Amino acid sequence: MLSAIVAFSLRFRGVVLALALALVIYGAVGLGRASYDVFPEFAPPEVVVQTEASGLSPEQVESLVTRPVENALAGIPGLRAVRSYSIQGVSVVTLLFSAGQDIYLDRQLVAEHVAGVTGRLPRGVEPPSLVPLTSSTGDLMVVGLTSDTLGPMALRTVADWTVTPRLLAVPGVAKVGTYGGEVRQIQVQLRPESLLRFGVGAEEVAAAASKATGVEGAGFIDTPNQRLVVATQGQSLNAAALGRVVLRHGVSGNVTLADVATVADGPAPQVSYASVNGKPAVVLNLWAQYRANTVEVTRRLDRALEELAPALKTQGVEMDPTLFRAASFIDTATANVRNSLLLGAGLVVVVLFLLLYDARAAMVSCTAIPLSLLTALAVLDAFGATLNTMTLGGLAIAIGEVVDDAIIDVENILRRLRLNRAKASPAPPMQVVWEASLEVRGAVVYASLAVMLVFLPILTLSGLAGRLFAPLGAAYVLAVSASLVVALTVTPALSSLLLAGRQGEERHGSPLAAHLRERYLRLLARVEAHPRILFGAVVGLTVAGLALLPFLREEFLPAFREGHFIVHVAAAPGTSLEESRRSGLAVTRALLALPEVRRVAQRAGRAAADDTYGPHYSEFEVDLKPLTGKSLASARERLREAASVVPGLRVSVNSFLTERIEETLSGYTAPVVVKVVGPDLDAIERKAREVEALLRKLPGAVDVSVAAPPGTP
Repeated sequence: MLSAIVAFSLRFRGVVLALALALVIYGAVGLGRASYDVFPEFAPPEVVVQTEASGLSPEQVESLVTRPVENALAGIPGLRAVRSYSIQGVSVVTLLFSAGQDIYLDRQLVAEHVAGVTGRLPRGVEPPSLVPLTSSTGDLMVVGLTSDTLGPMALRTVADWTVTPRLLAVPGVAKVGTYGGEVRQIQVQLRPESLLRFGVGAEEVAAAASKATGVEGAGFIDTPNQRLVVATQGQSLNAAALGRVVLRHGVSGNVTLADVATVADGPAPQVSYASVNGKPAVVLNLWAQYRANTVEVTRRLDRALEELAPALKTQGVEMDPTLFRAASFIDTATANVRNSLLLGAGLVVVVLFLLLYDARAAMVSCTAIPLSLLTALAVLDAFGATLNTMTLGGLAIAIGEVVDDAIIDVENILRRLRLNRAKASPAPPMQVVWEASLEVRGAVVYASLAVMLVFLPILTLSGLAGRLFAPLGAAYVLAVSASLVVALTVTPALSSLLLAGRQGEERHGSPLAAHLRERYLRLLARVEAHPRILFGAVVGLTVAGLALLPFLREEFLPAFREGHFIVHVAAAPGTSLEESRRSGLAVTRALLALPEVRRVAQRAGRAAADDTYGPHYSEFEVDLKPLTGKSLASARERLREAASVVPGLRVSVNSFLTERIEETLSGYTAPVVVKVVGPDLDAIERKAREVEALLRKLPGAVDVSVAAPPGTP
């Protein structure tokens, strides 16, 4: 079969080279439109069901909302684990499915099961809803809005009615979480003495206010030749109009809402606070849709923000879209790996020219690099894989191997052609190329299969490790497989075109290769004279290497140096938003005092229908100036020390990528999680404190805290 493939490539070399050129063009086009990310999608299929239960305590939410939702979702095919969180007013149930399942089918099954639980929930609880589908590293961008002229309510109105709708319209954006500001409401603030005076009940006032602000359809009127739509108008649109709504008609006059209540614009009860560099702000957290191209979506968002900037500026709103940008990490990570890949390819080319000492032969060998890598990229793109540090890393590792097959083939063809020219009656060059290629085919095929087998165990890894590292192994195996096909087809065709028909004087070998060969032969002679010493040294080095294994540090992934950290700060449960604002201002000032910190944005509490944090909890997005080396490696400790300026706060610091991976593994932003389970909340709390005290004594343990805080006042 190999003989037939090589013979076909030599006979139809024009067709083979044309197909190779088409493959290069196709791969280059695919490279330009490929989806870029830092990591491959490593989270298992996940569906989140969130239920708003305003007014209920955490215990009531757990028993009346979370439990019924969990029971309704039990038994869904492929369901692997269920996590739930119940806090004041919110229930969140997270369902994890087996890897490889269709996430859209999973969401459909969850929607069908959860539809039947709505009628069993307490009055006033919103129907359960599915949180928009996002990727495991779906954080796109954090945008801060500040103003010197607008108040918190006006700034939040601009964010909710101008900025958020425009950003949600950008293709690829899944959701926008809004923190800070004050949500405007028309509030009817009852005066009890007035209610008693006029004999009006609170329910009567609520019904009148609801009817006055509602819209009801009135249908249409048919005439003999026309249908007229009746448009209802007159609903109250502002506080003054609502205050004039009549509650009761009497002989002595009408009773209006303004007679029994103060009707005015006011802020809704706050569930979050935000600041940028210590200045009150509205912070928008944007998430990408599942499998969206993060870099492309970020470009679209940049264009949308540029369109919004003039309108916001006229209203006195300053916008900062650089608080956090996932695309910056992707650009940096992929650029570093891409530069390493190009540098490695350049070094391979230089070595080829120095050792082959023949420009044409080196050029034929070098064609294996772009052809193999672009072929691997085309196959990865066809299967929906992204270009990330893992796939690019696999290609970088494969660079030395993909050119190896071609070098063996070209070097043997070049040697056989030289010997053939020295004969008295040379054979046809095409026959020499064919015979020289077949002479090394077995060695090339076996060597390629051997190195591919080494990477096959990576493809069989399960769990998070498999989802992270399998793309690296797949990229390597694809590149080496492509190089084998190139060596069987393109290399003989190019050799017959560029090397077989060459006339005139030619160089006979590389001086560098000859020098290295001479030294190697002398070394080989010495080694052959003392085989026992050689074997003993090899065994000794192997044993020494194995003995060092227990002393090496073990980590799932290396520490990431991203230049951006997330500082988590938690106060005592029951802490108010105002106190979180005050302590957050002190933490912000301490962080900004560090010379490496560029900007700090605080988010306290939770965004509506977005997460489960109470007012005692804050997150700080800390963006660093460009740092390298030891300064960046030690930045985490300096940030932790600065954030601990306020006594009584529990502080932890993480990089964005590390946090996303740890949260996927355990549901929490920590590398090690201990869960205490039982029916008695008080007993669980006592045991959790004992576990916390024990873990704090372990060497190297930092940021140890109880994730579920004790009961709030």
